[in-house]
Amino acid sequence: MVKGLAELWALLRGHGRPVMIATVLTVIGTGVGVLQPLLVMRVIDTAQAGGIPLWLVGALLGLFVCQAVIDTTGHYLLERAGQGILLSLRRRLIGHLLQLRVQIFDTRRIGDLISRANTDTTVVREAVAYSFTSLVTSLIGVVGAVALMVWLNPWLFLLVLVVVAVAGVVVLGALSRIRSVSERGQASVGGMTADLERALVAIRTVRANRAELREAERIGDHAAAAYQAGIRMAKLDSIIAPAMQLAVQGSVLVVLLAGGVLVARGSVSLGSLVAFLLYATYLVMPLSQLIESAATIQRGLGALARVNAVFALPRENDDTVLPGPLRTMAVAWPVGLTPPPVRLLARAAPGHVQIPSGPPPKWAVGEERLAVAGAPGMTGDGDRLAAIELRDVRFAYTTTPVLRGVSFRVPRQGHVALVGASGAGKSTVLELIERFYEPDEGLILFAGRDVRSIPRSSARTWVNLVEQNTPVLHGTLRDNIVYAMPDAGEDEIAQVVATAGLRDLVDRLPDGLHTPVGDHGVMLSGGERQRVAIARALLPSPAVLLLDEPTSQLDAVNERALTLAMRRIAAERALLVIAHRISTVRAADRIIVLDEGRVIAEGSHDELMATSAFYRGLATAPPSRPEGPAGERTGREECSPAGPFGPPPAAGDGSVGPLSPPGHRRAGRAGRRTAVG
Repeated sequence: MVKGLAELWALLRGHGRPVMIATVLTVIGTGVGVLQPLLVMRVIDTAQAGGIPLWLVGALLGLFVCQAVIDTTGHYLLERAGQGILLSLRRRLIGHLLQLRVQIFDTRRIGDLISRANTDTTVVREAVAYSFTSLVTSLIGVVGAVALMVWLNPWLFLLVLVVVAVAGVVVLGALSRIRSVSERGQASVGGMTADLERALVAIRTVRANRAELREAERIGDHAAAAYQAGIRMAKLDSIIAPAMQLAVQGSVLVVLLAGGVLVARGSVSLGSLVAFLLYATYLVMPLSQLIESAATIQRGLGALARVNAVFALPRENDDTVLPGPLRTMAVAWPVGLTPPPVRLLARAAPGHVQIPSGPPPKWAVGEERLAVAGAPGMTGDGDRLAAIELRDVRFAYTTTPVLRGVSFRVPRQGHVALVGASGAGKSTVLELIERFYEPDEGLILFAGRDVRSIPRSSARTWVNLVEQNTPVLHGTLRDNIVYAMPDAGEDEIAQVVATAGLRDLVDRLPDGLHTPVGDHGVMLSGGERQRVAIARALLPSPAVLLLDEPTSQLDAVNERALTLAMRRIAAERALLVIAHRISTVRAADRIIVLDEGRVIAEGSHDELMATSAFYRGLATAPPSRPEGPAGERTGREECSPAGPFGPPPAAGDGSVGPLSPPGHRRAGRAGRRTAVG
């Protein structure tokens, strides 16, 4: 409890001044309120004596107006401070969410994380901005009222204290349960948000499978759980509110009965009795605020626990980055061009090479190239350094190895295809290169430098990944293309549009690049979404473009358009593609064959057909049929030599069967869902 209060108090950092001013104003308002019953007593007593001084009436009215102005100002400042606290907390939480390790999103419900950033932070704001101030002012009000009640009549005060104590016992019992009930309610709301997000994102799948009622029932179960938690909270609130009302009414009744007797006997003046009644009411009201503040803080602590659970999740970090400047590579620039200045990344030992800070050059096919003169570590064939190299890389999502000593190189230019059966580790290789995960053993080198010595943000300017299920974001076509470079010029955009083969699409759309593409790119075809993602990845001019099964879900027309785009890309930079179709594989300059986490063959298509029985079996075997009612296989049946390549292409036909059926779940990646905590 104390730790939780300290964490709530820590949220006031940066907002202490407005909260302090609001607290001071509220304290002053409380003090003004405490003085009012004394003036009322004076007015009544002087009236009984035969006259009412106008200054007393004016002073009483002045106190009422003063308290109203002070309370209004203090409430506004608190509201403003509360919104500032909410903004700061949400910004911190959103920034943390966007920097979490990728494996966190493999196991966590996205909707629940959204709920924590949305609903829970609002509950925390109420606890921080209002409850602490309310606690302070209520305590001051209680102390002031008690002191003046004791001064006016200690015996009447004891009677009031007994009534309030009875109600307090009931209230404290309810308060002790509020936090746990609030946490369960917030968790149910998070689950409802997560399932609703799941259904709406896949609304076409839901409709096509007539699953509306089932999804509504699933989401409704979470809503029902939130309802039950709300009912339990309502029961607790229904105990607290009547108890405090009983305290108010009981106190007034006791004071009227006992005080009336004292007034009749002449022991107490009528003015003193009225003042005591006002203080009795004034005592119970701050007590009610104290209890309400305690309940709000309990709810805030429950919400803060959920928010802090997100902050406790590990973020991506660069703990292994070497201190000082590191220069990772010198690109071979076209003859006659001056190389740009290098970007410092981490410390370089003698003989290391450099990465230029500007975009890599876009050479025309066959254009002469020249290594940068004087670059550290460069030799006569310095421009032959591999853009990416894996050395004996081993990795496992759980205890089962996915990669078992993978080694290969990707040259600075050209098309390299990575093929193999489902579960062979192809996509895992790309995720390690993109640094979504770190290898358990071995090295990944960018132009000869260990990627762990380079900050992730810098390493990701060297490579860019186009995923298999390509996300297209809500907005216009231009918004999606310039996502990595919002300030890109029109010439740069036009160049990547042409390279990705999107010119016809842009010309066909009613507003060209400024045409909205719908949520998740619903207005585009699968092939168009794929090429939009490629254009987006090309705009920052990465040295290496990674494509994860780009043709697995495309028809023949879209596949040919994408193949042409890949040829243009491979003429400028390195292209590493996970291939699903034999036509894509045949177009590659070099093919790397993976099986069960090992590289078992490398070479061109013709070389592998002549030297690798495994590859030959993959390339000539017909596509395997899906198994089971869902069309999804189990196990790794495609790992046999008669694996999932489609038949050889017919003459003049570039669209042939898949290397691995697109509906397959990869064994290694599927395993992470239950493995990463």
